[in-house]
Amino acid sequence: MRVLIINTTERQGGPAIAAYRLTEALKSNGIKAKMLVREKETDKVTTVAADKTWAVRRGLFMERLILNLHNRLGRQHRYRLDLGTAGGDITNLPEFRQADIIHLHWINDGMISLHMLQRILDSGKPVVWTLHDMWPFTGICHYAHDCDNYMKHCGSCPQLNSSREKDLAYRYFNKKQSLLQHRSIRFIACSQWLREMARKSSLLRGMEITCIPNAVDTRLFHRRDRQMARRELRLPADKRLVLFSSESVADRRKGFDYLADALKELASVHPTWKEQLGLVVLGRDSEKVAFSEIPFPVYPMQYVSDEKQMAMVYSAVDLYAIPSVQDNLPNTVVEAMACGIPCIGFNVGGIPEMIDHLHNGYIADYKNSSNFAEGIHWLLTEGDYDMLSSEALRKAQTTYSETSVADAHIAVYNQLTGRNE
Repeated sequence: MRVLIINTTERQGGPAIAAYRLTEALKSNGIKAKMLVREKETDKVTTVAADKTWAVRRGLFMERLILNLHNRLGRQHRYRLDLGTAGGDITNLPEFRQADIIHLHWINDGMISLHMLQRILDSGKPVVWTLHDMWPFTGICHYAHDCDNYMKHCGSCPQLNSSREKDLAYRYFNKKQSLLQHRSIRFIACSQWLREMARKSSLLRGMEITCIPNAVDTRLFHRRDRQMARRELRLPADKRLVLFSSESVADRRKGFDYLADALKELASVHPTWKEQLGLVVLGRDSEKVAFSEIPFPVYPMQYVSDEKQMAMVYSAVDLYAIPSVQDNLPNTVVEAMACGIPCIGFNVGGIPEMIDHLHNGYIADYKNSSNFAEGIHWLLTEGDYDMLSSEALRKAQTTYSETSVADAHIAVYNQLTGRNE
């Protein structure tokens, strides 16, 4: 069986990492899988780069210009909205023609346009689409936040600051409605939370949506000696370290402000911890964050894309904190757990499906920094840390192993192609 996995980037961003790992897992399980991307970042022969033609570049420029005109979006909001108007023709590529299954992942930012998606569907090839965010079933946004217009019909879009019913979001919701009507696409959600959101949407109502989590390579992400990791990363040997990681530390959706407030609360309630605790912050744009207001030593690090180095970072800390205010199934949580690191996050999105409260981590009340502080304290002092660490590792190895995730996808592919093996 030949599977073509399509994602905008090869390694950059959570969806790219998930798609790349799935490609490798499928190959290890006897599937001839290839990855088609706009931005190739490795020398893998099974990753193919789509041509970035002048027309594609022009289309992407025009799309961003339209969005800027409607909401004056800055570069920091580049990935909040997408019209789906830019993208090249992939149906003539030999990899497309040879494929038995077309598996879409995150296809925005100039990879696949809605027009090209129609041509893919018209080809008659079975199409699988993994949902990494809400864009496939909203008008233009990747995360709807508090807006539920997508359940009926997008319009009066709060992310456009629009009060007009028939605004940009309304028009592109109509385009998706026409495209998806009477079409047979098998959707996969990485989390039960996203599957339920998709089921509530009018665009995907009645469609089959399977829940399969992202995989983690436990050969790369595994326990390493903590003191050795700290020496290599030049981190203090005598402190309990909490890790916050985000591609952009300043991304409000990742919730660093809530973590900062939780640490202030922790220092206020437990002042002796000021000498015992440290915060490791990994990601870009750290200069935009006021670390001076945090009452603990802060150890900023640049964003790490190398997985071996990232596994070393997890191994060096005691706790991984993910205060995201909206997220699907973060790869970072799975990676940390595979390294035996307990995690703490808010009760939002797919995070409660990953972190089992008081069993392998802590789930704090949504946007409640005080409860987040209580969770950090409980994990590092009151809970059985060795048990929490072992249970985190066990869940990563069983629920998110490459073999189990590959087997679940192969079962879907076999259903679509009529194979019984």
